[in-house]
Amino acid sequence: MDMKLMKSENTLCPCCMEVHDVKTVLVKSHMIFKNVSISFDAMYQYCDIADELYANEQQISDNDIAMKDAYRKEQGLLTSGKIKLIRFKYGITQSDLCTLLGWGEKTITRYESHQVQDKAHDSILRKLDQDPEWFLSLLNEAKGCMSADSYQKYFALANSLYERDQDMYLRKSIEASYAKYNGNYGFHGNTSLSLDKVIDVIRYFAASAKVTVLYKVKLLKLMWYSDALSFKRRGFTITGLVYLALPMGAVPVAHDSIIDLKGVPCEEIDMGETTAYHFQLEQETEFPFLTDDDKQLLDTVINCLGSMSKNEIVEFMHRERAYTETAPRDVIQFKYAEFLQI
Repeated sequence: MDMKLMKSENTLCPCCMEVHDVKTVLVKSHMIFKNVSISFDAMYQYCDIADELYANEQQISDNDIAMKDAYRKEQGLLTSGKIKLIRFKYGITQSDLCTLLGWGEKTITRYESHQVQDKAHDSILRKLDQDPEWFLSLLNEAKGCMSADSYQKYFALANSLYERDQDMYLRKSIEASYAKYNGNYGFHGNTSLSLDKVIDVIRYFAASAKVTVLYKVKLLKLMWYSDALSFKRRGFTITGLVYLALPMGAVPVAHDSIIDLKGVPCEEIDMGETTAYHFQLEQETEFPFLTDDDKQLLDTVINCLGSMSKNEIVEFMHRERAYTETAPRDVIQFKYAEFLQI
């Protein structure tokens, strides 16, 4: 018999009614369930005096769940434990989740234990696991069917999951747009893209009292100058961003997405026919992804350019050899950093 000892305890054995070391063992078991042959680990007590296995009430229950979880895996269904984790992910009770999904009151309770879910319900639970936005829409529809406190708790947790997922997808999208530049060191300045550093650079500028009236156009120029100055002095950039020569000067690839990253202190301001993007960080903060050398470079850029207006910094950028030697909308190569005006 394939049996693994888990623990041993000196106690009264209900099998032989003698006091001795009763072993708890894990046994590889094989069964046919719903016409499917399955294997699973079952827990038993073992009496070596009688050479017999037996199970207490808890083990009988646990072994039944283990058997059905093995069947679930064989059929490509969520295990009972995974269903629990989905529910815990949203911090929702079994009954409230049933209300949310329009299922019977005890459905989730049964799925988390001894009843195997059908494929339709399994698909719904998988979608719920992968799509917090859908959870939020279901929660809104069921708002009147649960307490206000429960609704607020579920909403807060699901919304944080949604924001986290949105940021993750946004990061992947930005990184995908940079994939074609991998290996071209002249484009990204000997540095792999670090969105964490990008965010910290933006936050550093936004927190500086010496940077006046910081809107998007000015910010993007400050970012290019920081990377160019870093390349000039150290042979590599801070962020790994790739910049294009656009009419207003250097602009990083995927700039519209970058300012939407979580942690970027960007405020949208309605200007009537257009939207302005203002950056400001008032509270004291830390910049964990920036080195002391990075900060010194940023401070140099701030001291030289931080008080310039948008038009002044654009005109200043337009005089850079990096800009004048680059065709419109082409990538600005960092080899021109040696001619930087600062």
